[in-house]
Amino acid sequence: MIRVNTKDAMKLAGLTPDIPAALEALATLKAGTGRGNDFIGWRTLHDDIMEDLPRIKACAERIREDADVFVVIGVGGSYLGARAALEFLQSPTRNLTEKGPIVLFSGYTLSGEEMEQILKLSEGKKLYLNVISKSGTTLEPALSFRFLRDVIEKTCTPEEARKRIVCTTGIGSGVLYGLAREKGYECFAVPEDVGGRFSVLSAVGLLPLAVAGVDVDALLEGCRAQAKESLCESADNPSLQYAAARQGLYDSGIKIEMLSCSRESHRFFGEWWKQLIGESQGKEHTGIFPNSMVLTADLHSLGQYMQDGERIMFETFLRIGEDSPLRVKAIEGDLDGLNYLEGMSYADVFACAAEGTKAAHEAGGVPCMEIFADKADEEELGRLIFFFEAACAISGYMQGVNPFDQPAVNEYKNRMFELLKKQKGM
Repeated sequence: MIRVNTKDAMKLAGLTPDIPAALEALATLKAGTGRGNDFIGWRTLHDDIMEDLPRIKACAERIREDADVFVVIGVGGSYLGARAALEFLQSPTRNLTEKGPIVLFSGYTLSGEEMEQILKLSEGKKLYLNVISKSGTTLEPALSFRFLRDVIEKTCTPEEARKRIVCTTGIGSGVLYGLAREKGYECFAVPEDVGGRFSVLSAVGLLPLAVAGVDVDALLEGCRAQAKESLCESADNPSLQYAAARQGLYDSGIKIEMLSCSRESHRFFGEWWKQLIGESQGKEHTGIFPNSMVLTADLHSLGQYMQDGERIMFETFLRIGEDSPLRVKAIEGDLDGLNYLEGMSYADVFACAAEGTKAAHEAGGVPCMEIFADKADEEELGRLIFFFEAACAISGYMQGVNPFDQPAVNEYKNRMFELLKKQKGM
């Protein structure tokens, strides 16, 4: 169950959250009468996907049984959700310890060195691809697909190549869909009414996660349960409380939010959250700027600024329960002076570190909120995903923008393609 604490932040900032305005924003979202209402399919995605889920799971099992290396090709929402969920549940080192294929991500950068590394890791291995793109023409994933498809086509028969490439794309139109039809690749849909940053619980995220061995049924069940709470028109709604507090802090002049995650495996969840907030609220020269860090590692790089820098941000602690069997043991001589921790778990030690960090930052004038989840499993992650999606949508409507478009994203793409064509003399 997701719980929030906004009271400490509101008290420090001397604010009262505007719950009536948040309720109005939520009512607009539920009624589908706000801006961007053609992209609110994420609200029921956990139910809508059930018709296609058996085929997603069957495809994933086929890949899981046969592949040595599975590369997910995508950029932005086409890969961030899956990577965030995978690392959240299985850690950044899962490929060293888990059964099944090595899961790699490509197509989110323009680095030749990274592509060379993936090509080298794939040498002599059974390589499978899941290319995710609504159109098939986005530069970064399209380039990656060129290189990796070439490897498969040069080392496999056409029939084998057909089995090893799976497309998640816009159904009925687009370059990638046309290629999939021509070559006979299995295809899954990028939902037309769901933006990329909200798409992790569609085939976009569920297929890669199922290949990695994630319990996607539990993930969807957590999302389904949280939807009842986060779409409830009540002042007790945790997504609504979080959204109202964020907007109050923003209106008071605090423009940056730092999401402080509780362990390294949550770092990419922070990256997913940054896209969710940044693309949804950075509109019309307004919006909270999202940033993230991991405790306690990043306190050794950002701690000084958080404690004593300019007072331009508020902090949201993402607190995830942990039950590790590891306990501190006493050592002879107590050379490091830590024998007093004997019997404590890592979770016990971290809880004190997190509480101390919050108290210190509040003493330094930083408003601090907390979001609590019981544990890092599939059901709770499903809850967290929907919690943040709903809060983001409510925040956007409170801010007065369309939280579901990203009109400025294409500006860099247009300029980039102009320069590329100019360089080639076109």
